[in-house]
Amino acid sequence: MARNSRSQAVSRRKFLQTSVAVAAVPTIISARAIGRENAVAASERVTIGIIGTGNQGHNDIRSFLGDNRVQIVAVCDVNRESAGYWNGGVAGREPAKRLVEGHYAKNKPSGEYKGCDTYVDFRDVLARKDIDAVEVCTPDHWHAIPVIEACKAGKDVYCQKPLSLTIAEGRAMCNAVKKHERIFQTGSQQRSDRNFRRACELVLNGRIGKLHTVRVGLPGGRPDLGKTGDRKKPEKVPEGFDYDRWLGPAPEAPYAPARCHVNFRWIYDYSGGQVTDWGGHHPDCAQWGMGTELTGPIEIRAAKGEFPKDELWNTATEFHFEAIYKSGVKMIVSNREKMGVRFEGSDGWVTADRGRHDALDKKILDSKIGESEIHLYESNDHFRNFIDGVLARKECVAPCEVAHRSITICHLGNIAMRLGRESLKWNPEKEEIVDDAEAAKWLSREYRAPWKLEA
Repeated sequence: MARNSRSQAVSRRKFLQTSVAVAAVPTIISARAIGRENAVAASERVTIGIIGTGNQGHNDIRSFLGDNRVQIVAVCDVNRESAGYWNGGVAGREPAKRLVEGHYAKNKPSGEYKGCDTYVDFRDVLARKDIDAVEVCTPDHWHAIPVIEACKAGKDVYCQKPLSLTIAEGRAMCNAVKKHERIFQTGSQQRSDRNFRRACELVLNGRIGKLHTVRVGLPGGRPDLGKTGDRKKPEKVPEGFDYDRWLGPAPEAPYAPARCHVNFRWIYDYSGGQVTDWGGHHPDCAQWGMGTELTGPIEIRAAKGEFPKDELWNTATEFHFEAIYKSGVKMIVSNREKMGVRFEGSDGWVTADRGRHDALDKKILDSKIGESEIHLYESNDHFRNFIDGVLARKECVAPCEVAHRSITICHLGNIAMRLGRESLKWNPEKEEIVDDAEAAKWLSREYRAPWKLEA
C-alpha cells in the first residue's frame, strides 16, 4: 500500500501510537515485496530509538539499518564509549551514533548526515513524540522497567533476550504489552530460522510418533567475553560511564570492569549465566515444538549446578535440570547435552540447531506438511518481522507472553539449582511455586531505590 502525502504520514504515526485494531487495518505489503524498498520516504519510515548500544545492540543497529522502512533517530546508553565489550571491543552511545549517521550519510549527495541524537537516560528517548518504536538491548536487569515505560509511552518494543531477570518481571512486562496494546518482538531470533521451524512442524505433526523427551543443549562456563576477567577488583569509575545508572535497580556494588558490559552475564544480580543467556533460544524452540509455548512445566527435577568460587562471578558453570510437563513429556536442559534441541518420540527423533536440522528417519526430512496439518508462524528475518508487525499491527513471531513462558523454565531451573532442590513444583496457570516459601521468594527481586517494578 503506497503512502505518499505528508498528511498520510502524520496519520500513519498517529495510527502506530494508538491501540491495536487489527480488524480495521488493511494488509500492508512491505516495500521490499513490491520492489520499492529504496523509495520509502523518510517521513513514512518507522522511527526507532535504540536503548542499549553495547554488544548485541550494535549488531542490531546494523540489522535495522538494512531495512529502508526504518529510520533510527536516537541512541541511548549510560556509557559514552569504551572497550570491554565483545572480544574486548569498543562500544557505547558515541560509536552507535557514528554507525547510524555514517550509514545514512552514504545516501546523501553531501556525504554527511546529522540526525541521530544521543541520550544517557532512556526516559528522554521515550518522551519523544516522534519515535514510533524502541529496542531495549540493555543488560537483563534493565529490561523490565524500560519495556513497561515504553508501553506506557505508546511505543512498540523489540526487546533482546532473555526477556527478564525474574519471573515477576516477565509477567509485569506481558501485562504492560497487553494493557497498552503494543507490538512486541523478543530477540529470540531462532524462531526466524527455517531449520527450527521445520523441525518443530515435523514434531507437532506426528512424524516421530508420540513425543516423550526433549533434550536441550546449552553452553557452559563463564567465558571472558569482554577480556576483562583479570579486572574483578574495585576500580575508579571511568569518565563517561554513569555507573550508578548502570546498576539501576540492582544492589549497590563497587565498580569493576569485569562486572559490566558483556561480562555482566556471570553475576546473578544482573543475569542468570548461560542458563538464561542461551535459555532465550533453545528452550524457547523446544516449547514451540512441544506445543506448550503458552504454558510451562509442572515440576523441576534433578537440578544440579556447579558454582566454582570466584571473587565476582557466581553463575553456574555446569548445570542440569529436568522440566516435567503435565503430558508426561520431559525436557532435559544441560550443558552436557549436544547444542541445539532434540525431540525424541516413539518413532524416532528430530533435532535442530542453527543452520541445520536432522532426523533418525531421513525420509521425513522431505515430508510435506499438508494443508490441513499444523503450520507454524513463518518468519525468515527477525528484524523485518518486527517492522512488518508494527506496520500491520499484527503479532510478531516471538511475542512477549511466549518469551516469558520460555524463560520461566530457566528461571525455575536456576532457583532449583541455587537452593539445591531435588524437586520444585510449579503451577503454570497461577505462576506460583507450590509449597516452598523460600523458593517462592526468588520469583522476584528487591529493587534499589528509587526504581520500582509496576505490578
